[in-house]
Amino acid sequence: MSASQTSDIPTLLVKIFGKDRPGITAGLFDTLAAYSVDVVDIEQVLTRGRITLCALVTQPPAGMEGDLRATVHSWAESMKMQAEIISGRGDNRPRGLGRSLVTVLGHPLTAEATAAIAARITKSGGNIDRIFRLAKYPVTAVEFAVSGVETEPLRTALVTDAAALGVDIAVVAAGLHRRAQRLVVMDVDSTLIQDEVIELFAAHAGCEDKVAEVTAAAMRGELDFEQSLHARVALLEGLDASVVEKVRTEVRLTPGARTLIRTLKRLGYQVGVVSGGFTQVTDDLKERLGLDFAQANTLEIVDGKLTGKVTGEIVDRAGKARLLRRFAAEAGVPLSQTVAIGDGANDLDMLNAAGLGVAFNAKPVVREAAHTAVNVPFLDTVLYLLGVTREEVEAADTHDED
Repeated sequence: MSASQTSDIPTLLVKIFGKDRPGITAGLFDTLAAYSVDVVDIEQVLTRGRITLCALVTQPPAGMEGDLRATVHSWAESMKMQAEIISGRGDNRPRGLGRSLVTVLGHPLTAEATAAIAARITKSGGNIDRIFRLAKYPVTAVEFAVSGVETEPLRTALVTDAAALGVDIAVVAAGLHRRAQRLVVMDVDSTLIQDEVIELFAAHAGCEDKVAEVTAAAMRGELDFEQSLHARVALLEGLDASVVEKVRTEVRLTPGARTLIRTLKRLGYQVGVVSGGFTQVTDDLKERLGLDFAQANTLEIVDGKLTGKVTGEIVDRAGKARLLRRFAAEAGVPLSQTVAIGDGANDLDMLNAAGLGVAFNAKPVVREAAHTAVNVPFLDTVLYLLGVTREEVEAADTHDED
């Protein structure tokens, strides 16, 4: 039966709720089948062992509705459940134009924040069509399907409230592209890894404090990145090249980094990194993590010593955005289907160029400019912004172990 055929016909909304057990869905529809009704819509929700099952069906033949009601209530009682049957006409009202998915990450997700988000959606002209939990740990992640308002104004309204509410919010347009092949490109220092690689080198050269000061100023946008890069690398002059291997072993991945990359690869995504750090480390990460792309600056080494210079094309703020576009072209992925993740001012061009730019535990200037921000120390929470559930991640891990 087509949508136009059900738009104004008499229908019954049959609602069953109570403790979940096997056979409820089959039992309800076996009961309804005796009355020659057609199914118009079904919705089932399970929360903490309690099921709510709603079936929208056509009205039974004349004279049979009373018997249907009595039979459904009797069946529900036999299952130790409750039933409610509501008469009406037609199907659900059409969803409004403009459809978005609003992902909310809370650690914890409070009732106050949830109320404020729902109120803001309503005030923006949107309607919440469905709410679905994506994950319960390491953060609580829920997804709101919203219609009736365009994505951009909804994003502006909600992201503005996020920091004050103590949650992270991402708003993306709904559609088939949500599950399409994508390219995810990450910054490395303080994003994919917990460290600043140049500071690891500087610790071996005895100039860690000087380098850290320049790095911090560059990340805040107070210094030109290329100038600060040359200034920091010059402090490493004369360092033995054997330090490279030591630094590789000192690098600490961000919690959730392996899970994020492993899951993205299983989904068929391509994953890359761009870094203002050094190929001496990113090439190793590419091999260890199975990345598709990696680009960074290269420390010059002559006669087994660092010269205090870098060679080749400089990867700076503009360079990261340029590399994102290059990787997307090589991967055959439209720029609108790219995701960029970073934390510093030199990531801003890349974050803004991507279809979805994620500021990860970022500086204030970056959080304010990015499409969305994640402020928990787990990199795999980015998966929830892509609609991937925790159960899907764990199921894939279990399958690989079999």
